[in-house]
Amino acid sequence: MKHINSYFRRVKLLALDVDGVLTDGSIIYDDKGRELKSFNVYDGLGIFILSRMGINTVLISAKKSSILERRAKDMRVKEVIGGILPKRKVINYLMEKYKVKKEEVCFIGDDLIDLGIMREVGIPVAVKNASLPVKREALYVTQNKGGEGAVREVVELILKAKNLWKKTVKEIDSFLSK
Repeated sequence: MKHINSYFRRVKLLALDVDGVLTDGSIIYDDKGRELKSFNVYDGLGIFILSRMGINTVLISAKKSSILERRAKDMRVKEVIGGILPKRKVINYLMEKYKVKKEEVCFIGDDLIDLGIMREVGIPVAVKNASLPVKREALYVTQNKGGEGAVREVVELILKAKNLWKKTVKEIDSFLSK
């Protein structure tokens, strides 16, 4: 098998599941029945940085969520596709819209409903606490759990593989203040 850097080097689009990847998988309801989610700030900054470096991120969720829309806006996510199952139905749409090939798409998932799309992309990734079938489908399993920096880990791998990490670190203050 090729070294994992050769896969991450070709990423032009990062697609993410949400619950269990950007969150720890918990869904909290308040006493009024409103749904609450907790997002990791390191993942968020990673996604923001990735977009600044010219790589788009798309969130793909089985559920529609106003919370997710708000968080996506904060992170400068290019698009949120909610209420979609099976998720693999969006791969042709994504390739056409973002002008990428399957092998240039990285998808990070954690559970069984992610298997279909993981089989359709060039770089399937599973978070550390993903279900076993998802880990088996992945080219890479993160060292961090979903909602605990797994996305940031992948973002750094992508930027390092593209030789953009040192530039990112050097320019972080200037492009965050714009």
